[in-house]
Order: sequence, then C-alpha cells, then structure tokens
Amino acid sequence: MSASIIFINLAGAVALLLWATRMIRTGVERALGNKLRVYLRTAFRNSPLAAFFGFLFAILMQSSTGVVLVITGFVSSGMMTTAIGIAAAAGADLGSALVTRLLRFELGILIPVFLLAGMTIFRMSESHPWRPIARILFGFGLLLMSLQLIGAASEPLRESKILPIVMNYLSGDWITAFVLAAILAWLFHSSVAAILFLATLFDRDLIAPVLLFPLVLGINFGGAMISVILTKGMNRDARMVTVGNLMIRGISAIFILIGLIFFPISFDTVQGLFGTNPGNTVVTAHIVFNGGIAILGIILSGLVARILRRVMTVEHTGNHDFSRQTALDEDDLSSPRLAIANTSREMLVLCDQINLMLNVVIKLLRKRDDEEMRSLVLLDDEVDRVHNQIKAYLARIENLQPDSKENDQVINLMMATIKLEQAADIITSNLVAKIDKKATRSIEFSEQGWQELLALHKEVSTNAKLAFNVLIMHDLEIARQLVSQKEIVRSMEQASEERHIQRLRDGDSRSKSSSSLHIDIVRDFKEINSLLVSIAYPVLESAGMLRSSRLTSQNT
Repeated sequence: MSASIIFINLAGAVALLLWATRMIRTGVERALGNKLRVYLRTAFRNSPLAAFFGFLFAILMQSSTGVVLVITGFVSSGMMTTAIGIAAAAGADLGSALVTRLLRFELGILIPVFLLAGMTIFRMSESHPWRPIARILFGFGLLLMSLQLIGAASEPLRESKILPIVMNYLSGDWITAFVLAAILAWLFHSSVAAILFLATLFDRDLIAPVLLFPLVLGINFGGAMISVILTKGMNRDARMVTVGNLMIRGISAIFILIGLIFFPISFDTVQGLFGTNPGNTVVTAHIVFNGGIAILGIILSGLVARILRRVMTVEHTGNHDFSRQTALDEDDLSSPRLAIANTSREMLVLCDQINLMLNVVIKLLRKRDDEEMRSLVLLDDEVDRVHNQIKAYLARIENLQPDSKENDQVINLMMATIKLEQAADIITSNLVAKIDKKATRSIEFSEQGWQELLALHKEVSTNAKLAFNVLIMHDLEIARQLVSQKEIVRSMEQASEERHIQRLRDGDSRSKSSSSLHIDIVRDFKEINSLLVSIAYPVLESAGMLRSSRLTSQNT
C-alpha cells in the first residue's frame, strides 16, 4: 500500500475521532449546558471543591478545555476568584485524563448498539431533551469506530522503512519528540483525542517504547496551551486562569522531561507498574501525571494567582486601562471573516454583563441595596461602552459585498448588539425606577406574587443563556427551543396577572399596595424576554423556518 493511501486512511480515521469527541461534548452541553453553568457557579467555593467539581464536569463534557473556558467566563465576570479557577482547571485536567482510560475498555461490540440507539432516538424524538442524548450515544459509537479505524489504518506502517529511522532519531532527541507531541495536541485541539491516538499507535508497536514520556508530557503541554490561546482576547483575570494552568501543567511537564533525560526510567519498569498493554501504559502515565497536577493545583492555586496578578499587572502599566483586552482587533478590519469572529468573541463580554445584570436586579427587587445599585450602574456603563465599540467596529469592516454571507452576519450581529443593549436599558431604566419606588413607598409583594416574579425571572434568565448560545453557536435546535419558550413566558405573564387580580378580589393587602408595580415588572421581564428571543430569528430565517409575516392572508 502506498504511503499516500496510508496517510489518507489514517487522516480520515483521526478526523472521525475528532468529530466524535466533538459530538459527545456538544451533546452534553446541549443536554446539560445551562444546568452545568449553574452548578459550576455555585459549587466552586474553595480550591479542593473546585478541583473535585472540575474533575466531574470534565468527565461529563469529555473535555478539560471546555470546562476551563466556562470557568474563565465566570472569573471574567467576577463570579469566581482566579485562584479557585486555577484549581478547577487542574481538576478538569484529571477528569479528561480519566476519560481516556474509560474509552480504552474493549467496547467494540457496543459500536452498533450505540449507533442504532442514537439514530433511533434522534429519528423518533422531536423534543430537545432527547436529541442531545441521541447525539451523545451516536458520538460514542463513532468514537469507538474511529479507534478501530486508526488501528486498521496504521497497521501497514509496520512494514514502513522510514518509520524506524524516524523513531530511532526521536528516541535520541526527546526535546523534538516533546515539541511534536505538543503540536499534535494543538492540532487535535483535544488532549483526549491526542492520547487515544497515541495509545493506539503504541498498541501496534509503531512507536518506540522509550518515547512514552516525552510524547505524553508533550501532549499535556500542548493541551495546556490550547486554552491559553483561545482566551487571549479575554480580560486579565480570565487569562490568569489559563496561564496559571499552563504554569502548573506545562512547567511540570518540562521539569519532569528534563529530570527523565538525566535520570531515565526504562519502559519495562513503567509497564510493570502500570500494566502489560502498551496503549494502557500510555493512558495510565497520562492519568498519573494529571493526578499530580490536580494535587499541585489545589496546593499552589493561591500562590500562582498572586504571582500572576503581580506579573501581569506590571506587563500592563501605562496611561490606559488594559484590565480587559478587547477582541476587536483593528488589524483584522480588512478581512470580514476575521473581523466577524472577533466581534463574536467580544459579544461574549456583552452576554456576561447582561447575565450579571439579571442576577443583580432580582436581588434588588427583593431588597434595595446601595452597593448593588452602584454595581448595576457600572454594569450598564460597561454594556453601553462595549455596545458602542462593537457597532463602530462592525461599521468599519472593509471589503464587504452587499449580498454576501458576511454582510448578513454583520447585520445580524449589529441587530443582536442593539437588542442586548435595549435589554440592559430596560433593567437600568424601567426596573431600577420600580426598585426605587418600592423602597420609597415601603411596598412589599405578597408571598405568592414574589414567587411568581421569581419564576418569571428564572425563565427569562434561562432564555438569556439560550440566546447567548444561539448568538455564538448559531445552533438551529437551540434557536427553535428559544423561540418556543416565548409562548411559555407569555402564558406565565397572563397567569400571573390573573392570579394577581384574584388576590385583589380576595382582599390581599400586599397585593393592593403592589398592584401596579407587580404588573409593570412582569411586563418588563416579558419585554426583555422578547428581545432575547428575537436573537434566534436570523438563525431560523436562514434555515427557512420563519414565516415572513405572522398575519395570514384573507380573501375579501
């Protein structure tokens, strides 16, 4: 078999592996995305707990990078300290390492079962909760199939005359092997996929056993670099999480590599400790390394955060505030695709601020607090600033063709930015005025009325998260789910008003005093929800799933 055919087969098998891991991850995110974010936000109270929950969520999401990116969002918006974020990232590294071991079990017989179950559930279900489950099952089937294909595609390499020469060279040059493994992890954008690929090649005796350590350590270094590069446009605190993870995981990999160069350990010794199967030895070495990283993360997270805060503050001194580096790169304005990607990243900041404002305003509706009021004003100022920057940036993008896909994307981003800013205005203008009115007149909601407001706020907050996901991912299924939620909010509004009127008839004194206030707040939440839902319309329209008008034509 020619080298080109072997390479094409191997590349196709690897592509299937990457696609399968992505299917599983996105399936988990769609099934549990909002719940995961709620749990992540509330569970991380100290470093040991953060590492533990980071470990669990990485197993669920099949990706430490995915968990780290969620964590950096919380740190960026002030919901989590940098030290806790670093500890959580270290725990997530161990969780993703354990995933590789779970996927190494002999599950080939389950491939048709996973594929058949996934396809059957997907075809038979139209509801959102079941389709992500189908995606997860189908993804597992494809993943196990890809591992078999990698093994079969790499089998002809046993007869290669060049491979032994390359292996002999790398065996004597661990640094080059380390760098190549780091590049492999970056290209895969997944340490899980890179380790599984490496283990499969070890199973076929295609890699010299002596290269176990530099390759495993190199993949871990590359895995730590992925999140650093993906968060380069975020604020300093968020970037400190990924840089801190790189310091602990990456520098540990380099130090261990240097130590093993001077004090080598034989592969037979390691295999005797970890297992007889070469591929399993690779995976176990990966787990042991990341277990040590999790422990270091818990112990050193506070120290690393303090060091980075001092170093990264020194790096950003001057006459301007660079605490949050904007993603709106002026150099990319000549390339519409790059400029649109930059804007999408900057929109995440806007989404985080709106989410925070929704969380703050419900507290203030319960009890007015001057400090919280000031934080709400500051959040609105930040929304206005980012909103204006995004609009100005989009207006200056060059080389846009009038009827191009990029032009439509620019218009959609512009409209979404305006709607988010309008939602923020409703919070800081309409709802804040009602908060002041409630405090000034000492108005109290009835217990039933307050529970209705809480339920409505929870629904709007959930829809906000769906809208943010639609904005970034352009996912058709989430867009459909979001639009369907509009009727739920409308029904909640009508039911709340009807129950409120009934309480007035029953003579509830609190309902009488809060009557107009209660109804106005419900309508404000409904208006915010309508703005958020409208973000999904362009996605549905592009798929031909949106009517041009809600009015039906009638013959006169």
